[in-house]
Amino acid sequence: MSGIPGTAVIQITNLSPAVSSEQMRTLFGFLGDIEELRLYPPDNAPLPFSSKVCYIKYREPSSVGVAQHLTNTVFIDRALIVVPCAEENKNLDLNGGIFLHSLFKHLFL
Repeated sequence: MSGIPGTAVIQITNLSPAVSSEQMRTLFGFLGDIEELRLYPPDNAPLPFSSKVCYIKYREPSSVGVAQHLTNTVFIDRALIVVPCAEENKNLDLNGGIFLHSLFKHLFL
């Protein structure tokens, strides 16, 4: 069970600053078909950061529950935290993408 009925989105936190979008797509792509993936800060960010956050939208909501089983898995040098994430109302989303934390919207969009 995903915790948020019907959501197909997960948020992965506590990511190493060395992680790339391609690595995240490879790791989480084994759990279901990925419709959209966003990594913040992005791979080409000019400033160094101590951690990254990733949002993944699967085609099927059932993949969310499976992905949560990767919580506490050490990836690169940190234990992942995977939680279901509510999708933002598509009518209010100016980027046409998935829910983003307001801090990341302000910094990178």
